[in-house]
Amino acid sequence: MARTTNWVVLGLTLTFLIGPFIIIIFAGASAGESLAFPPAGLSLKWYAKVFTVESFRQSFMLSMFLAVFGTLAALLIGVPAAYALNRYKLPGDETIRTIVAAPIIVPGIIVGLALLRYLVVPLDFTVTMALFFAHTALVLPYAVRVVSSSLHNLRADMEEAAVLLGCSRLQAFTKVVLPNIRGGVLAAFILGFVTSFNQVPVSLFLSGPGVRTLPIDMLAYMEITYDPSVAALSALLAFMSLAIVFAAERLLGFSRYV
Repeated sequence: MARTTNWVVLGLTLTFLIGPFIIIIFAGASAGESLAFPPAGLSLKWYAKVFTVESFRQSFMLSMFLAVFGTLAALLIGVPAAYALNRYKLPGDETIRTIVAAPIIVPGIIVGLALLRYLVVPLDFTVTMALFFAHTALVLPYAVRVVSSSLHNLRADMEEAAVLLGCSRLQAFTKVVLPNIRGGVLAAFILGFVTSFNQVPVSLFLSGPGVRTLPIDMLAYMEITYDPSVAALSALLAFMSLAIVFAAERLLGFSRYV
């Protein structure tokens, strides 16, 4: 009886988690002209149409730019910050960790509104600059936390041995510390990339005319067109995210860092 109950609970959990994914796959493969599930028939024409919509192509390139370069900028800040928090006893270090984690804790709508009111409007940032700054700030906590986890598992005496053998602190960091935490840095990049690419609440506040990330462009597209192409694009993005995470798990052991 207990075993049957466990299988039922497992099946319901998987249905809850995978169900929406299956729905968008088949809704995007509908042969009809409107978004519906179950579809009246099956066709790949909406998956093909995704690549012909100009706004999707432009917003995809912007999302890729923000995800790649925003994450790299976050790592440039986050790796030294994680190193300082792990290797030195700083006054108020727990408070610093809480502040760094604030973009994760605070709802995205509040973060977006605050950035719009106190950064974009007073400083007259362009839409692209505002989005880049916001995505970097949102990814930064993940960079610090994941890299901190790698540094925590790295023996500090390895670095001290390099210093005793004649390396400067910078040389010890670049030749000993960084090569040993490269898995964590790559894991932080992948996590930041996926988080930035799929970001909605903050991007919703900071997007402007003609400059929108892909998720925001999809929302705008659905306001005027209710065809299955949005479901097809959603399925493609879900496959892309799954492929990235799966590859990271196979190559890096992604689950060890997050």
